[in-house]
Amino acid sequence: MKTDPDFYTVTMARVYEDQGLWDKAADIYRYLLKEEPDRKDLTEALLEAERKIKEATGKRPIDLIPLFQEWINLQLQYSRLRKLRRFKGQL
Repeated sequence: MKTDPDFYTVTMARVYEDQGLWDKAADIYRYLLKEEPDRKDLTEALLEAERKIKEATGKRPIDLIPLFQEWINLQLQYSRLRKLRRFKGQL
């Protein structure tokens, strides 16, 4: 999201929350807390947004590494298979 402080308001963060865009809402809360670090309501809202982000993601990015490795291996195998089929077709 482009950093535009004019749109970084509690209202905008709540709009993002209503849309389920918790990461954008959390970004706004972080920005607002830098401006007003003593606001407990912003701290609580940020904690809630971060909790929702964690719930929504389910898996951490590190858990996806084996899936990407398998996908890359399958892509390489498919590429070699296509080359082999083309080579057999030339014989």
